[in-house]
Amino acid sequence: MPGLDSPAGPPTPPVPLAGLLALEELGLRLIAGPADAEVLWVHTSEMADPYPYLLGGELLLSAGVLLTDPDTYVARLVEAEAAALGFGVRPVHDTVPPALVAACERYGLPLVEVPPGTPFTAIARAVWGLMAAARHRELRRVTRAQQALATAAARPDPIPAVLHQLAVRLPGRAALLTADGEELHAAGRPPAPEVRAALTRLAGVLAPAGRPGPASATDTVGGCRLSAYALGGGQGLALTLATDHREPGDHTVVGIAVVLLSLLAAPHQGADAADRSAALVRLLLGADPADVAPLLHGDGPWTVVHARRSDGTAPDPLTAGALGAALGSALVDAGRDAEAVRVLVPGAGRITPQPGWTLGASAPGPADALGDADTRAARALGRATATRAPLVADTPVTGLAALLPPGPAADRARTLLAPLTEPLAETLRCWLSLHGSWDRTAVALSVHRNTVRQRIARCGALLGTDLDDMDVRTELWLALRQE
Repeated sequence: MPGLDSPAGPPTPPVPLAGLLALEELGLRLIAGPADAEVLWVHTSEMADPYPYLLGGELLLSAGVLLTDPDTYVARLVEAEAAALGFGVRPVHDTVPPALVAACERYGLPLVEVPPGTPFTAIARAVWGLMAAARHRELRRVTRAQQALATAAARPDPIPAVLHQLAVRLPGRAALLTADGEELHAAGRPPAPEVRAALTRLAGVLAPAGRPGPASATDTVGGCRLSAYALGGGQGLALTLATDHREPGDHTVVGIAVVLLSLLAAPHQGADAADRSAALVRLLLGADPADVAPLLHGDGPWTVVHARRSDGTAPDPLTAGALGAALGSALVDAGRDAEAVRVLVPGAGRITPQPGWTLGASAPGPADALGDADTRAARALGRATATRAPLVADTPVTGLAALLPPGPAADRARTLLAPLTEPLAETLRCWLSLHGSWDRTAVALSVHRNTVRQRIARCGALLGTDLDDMDVRTELWLALRQE
């Protein structure tokens, strides 16, 4: 049961042997075996036994230079899962050896006669050309499907619309099932009872008794290809598909549908969804955050996550939404331009690294302290960026620092740091956390290293201390941690 990943585009489709035979300029002729083979690539070999060098799916081209035992030769090609054998006549053989024709017929291996005027390189070039054309068609089909799914997601009834488009683009049945097999939405032709039962089993496999399950599962019933994909965020929902056949680009189309359905379904999961919506509305209408906080206490503490794309590109809303789904939340602020994506994650669960992202996470805290958590998540992201770590999580004060009396320690911290403006204090905090590294601090704060040097020098002057002294650094770090 392979996991669901998201390739950049559909793989190169195989070339039907019949399409190659139809090219009149090559003059190829099928003289044995079936014509329904599919060619993945072309390989030329004059070895007596090319088996060790075959991957499967090849159109093997040979002039039979070392052909002595046709039966063994063909048996080995079939064992290697070669797609077909192309035999070139002249100058070694005037005609295709009858024993080779008989062996190919016996083993069911397609045998193609290559006329003297057709170079093997011309056949290879034709195969690559057919593959390029097929891939172009597949990319166009996938692009149209993606556009249709995105348009459907913007409709007033997005989930049924997305399922309908999926059932149209991948002819068959598309349905959204719960872990216990309840069908919430469906589109396409109704499945046979045995297919419906198999889809229910697959949906249960993805979320067994509420525990984490695999990302996807597949099965085949009566020639019908079945698959199920878990929606992100641990929602206990699965997208199920039943189709008669699959094209190479279908996996990409399904991946887009899973992301969209994860985002669309997330707001409807959980008993506290209405409270969260109410909290958002009240904030927009000017309510005091402290008055709104009780509505957000429904399922425990909250963690703020700041994230940037690891490759430096600006995240689009779909990509940001997919990150939120992976972290288990639909509360996502996609940011603008190169700004960080912010995700508000309910609960105190452990935040895990996400492929393609650099993350900074706050420690879990109450809803009325989200502003502080947001600041700490931003700092954690800066540190993660500077240290090239996939995830940095802010942690509460522990160890010896936690033994300091809160009141006197906070008073001492305010007095000690009073000469510093907020930008200077933030620079000092970041610089100390990165062990006095100018370059890493510059990366974390998105400023020039000379700016860091100037700010740290200013801090030393305002505080009247030697920042190279470890005792001074330790006291300042403890004071900054009290904020």
